Amino acid sequence: MTDKGSKKILKIIIPYVLIPAVILAGVFVFSEKAYAWISLAVAILSVGLFYTTFERKKEKARKIVVIAVMTTLSVVGRFVFAAIPGFKPITAIVVITAVWLGGESGFLVGSLSALISNFYFGQGPWTPFQMLAWGLIGLFAGYLSAPLKKSRLLLSLYGIFAGVAFSLIMDVWTVLWYQGGFSIRLYAAALLTALPYTVSYAVSNVIFLLLLGEPFGRKLERVKIKYGV
Repeated sequence: MTDKGSKKILKIIIPYVLIPAVILAGVFVFSEKAYAWISLAVAILSVGLFYTTFERKKEKARKIVVIAVMTTLSVVGRFVFAAIPGFKPITAIVVITAVWLGGESGFLVGSLSALISNFYFGQGPWTPFQMLAWGLIGLFAGYLSAPLKKSRLLLSLYGIFAGVAFSLIMDVWTVLWYQGGFSIRLYAAALLTALPYTVSYAVSNVIFLLLLGEPFGRKLERVKIKYGV
């Protein structure tokens, strides 16, 4: 198998098989205190997914700098708006990163933003689920980068989808934490209870995407052209 073929397989296996498997193992196999190691494993796998995009050493260094900046902005944004529940720019920054730099970059920014910011907000068994949720939101945004770049309406709709998707994933953790197993009825109840938060989160995603999408997109496009990222 060629190196390019191996990278394509890894791009599928890492986010859709290995990372969910690690998180589920953390829930059902390991002890309650294992969440730190599970988070570390998810972070390492996220970096591995990110590294599958590289072809040249110069591109690697330059892209890492841009990703570090976007991750920092995401984390700082979560700090700044910490007092307002369900109103955070983190998803918007993850989506913007993915649209202009690729889904793997979006996955890395999403997963690391959750891990790093939780050193302030509190680490726990929810951290790997947040890493997976924001990571997948970024990954899918990368797949849809062409239409999302061209249409503010589609970008807004994706912001709504991201708010719903985040709730769908995080409420899996809510159910598992509550009773140690999964129940459809309890999951539906959790989704219903979280509906006001989900709505506010989706609305905030749209607001931040409309405010930040165009200026951040122009900057990232300029960086890509100037530095060959």
